[in-house]
Parts: sequence; C-alpha cells; structure tokens
Amino acid sequence: MKYSYFPGCTLKTKAQELEKYALRSAEVLGFELEEQIEWQCCGAVYPLATDEIATKLSSVRTLASAKENGNKLVTLCSACHHVIKRVNEDMKTDKSTRDKVNNYLNISEDYKGEVEVLHYLEVLRDEIGFDELAKLVKNPLTGRKIGAYYGCLLLRPDKVMGFDDPENPSTIEEFIKALGATPVKYPYRTECCGGYLSLDNKDKAANMASSILLSASKHEANEIVTACPLCKYNLEINELKSKVTVTYFTELLAEALGVK
Repeated sequence: MKYSYFPGCTLKTKAQELEKYALRSAEVLGFELEEQIEWQCCGAVYPLATDEIATKLSSVRTLASAKENGNKLVTLCSACHHVIKRVNEDMKTDKSTRDKVNNYLNISEDYKGEVEVLHYLEVLRDEIGFDELAKLVKNPLTGRKIGAYYGCLLLRPDKVMGFDDPENPSTIEEFIKALGATPVKYPYRTECCGGYLSLDNKDKAANMASSILLSASKHEANEIVTACPLCKYNLEINELKSKVTVTYFTELLAEALGVK
C-alpha cells in the first residue's frame, strides 16, 4: 500500500521522533509513505472566519497533489491533520470557498474534496487492523501501564474529523493493547493541554497540562502517548510534577516492532 504523506513543519524540526519511528514502522507493517514534493505549511491553525481563503491554499495544494497521484493522504501531526481535514471538508461542501480557492490556484483540474485524509492511527486501525498489528509485535510492552492522550484536535469537531467518539474514544487504548501494554483510561485524556496559551499565558497552560498529568498518575499510568507536538511540549515541561513520562505513539510502536 502506498499513501501520499504530508509531514508538516514540526516533524522536520522539534518533533523528528514522531516521523522517524512512523517511517521505520511503516516498512515493517508493509505500507509506504511517499512524502509529497514541495509541500508547504498546512496553515497551522484552521481559520474560523468563513471568508478566510489565503490560509487554506497550502492545504488545498497538498490535497490536490494527493489527488493527482491517486493516493489517500496520510498525516501524523494532530494539528496538521485537523487543518487539512477541515479544509478538505470545506472544499467538499462549501461552493463559495471551493470556487474562490480553485480560481486562485488555477490548477489543471478543480479540487472538490475528493481525497480521503487519514491519520496514521487510522491507517493502523482501519487499513492494517490492530489484530494484525499485534501479530507483528516482537517486543510486547507487557506490564507497562500507558495512558492515551487525545487532546482536542484529533476528535473535534466530531462530525468533520470522524476519528472517534469525542467524549469516550478508544482508538489509542486499542493501539496500546495491541502492543501488549495495559491501557489506562483517565478523565482528562480528551481535555485541552493549554495549546497556544503557552505563548501568552504560561501559568494557565501549565495548570491545564498539570491537571492532565496528575489525572493520568492518579489512575496509575506511568506514561502517556500523544500524536501532537504542541501537546507533547506542553505536557513535557510539566511532567516532573507527576512523574508521568510523555512520548509519541510512534515511539511506542517502533519499540514494540523492534525498530527503535
């Protein structure tokens, strides 16, 4: 299986582990992530203004490129996935946005939201299957109590993202279980980590991140995994308060498959 792959900016700088171990694991699992040529930043934040077009253009270029190659589009970063998938929905359902974007880009064939956008976790769940993943595990993570941290962007708005139940998701817990570890459910696993508040209200962001870590610790998780570089940053700078370590889900995957 071959997918078009959009890495995003952070995976080439501060979040290299998220990408490195995803690519190594994909080789073992038998699928290929073909990095797109000359990709651009996804826009970083989905614009809430309905007439905002400029910040959607790079996402549409990415989507149109995947369409041209005839592939589904796979992302790893929760923020990139969120932006690209929501822009894709706009191109499917909003004629005004679609017409303006296509007129501006002047690409050979108008883009109308045809590409399926998948998060890497969805590839594992829906294309590979967690049962099949479990069969390929070489180093079962037996005895480890691991909590999933979803955050906001993978799950909401649920009608557009369609990733999992936004209030009671189970995908990452099933992933953890497939690797041989014990998944730990805790109340704050879908709460916001503080996001961009870390730029201008560090104390508020720190309190939010600490609440997540302490919630995980209270329910006996020794570590938590995430798919979001910003979440990992906010959680890591507060992890000493709870002694709960924070890693990317791909690091866990690569360790279990024997390629870390």
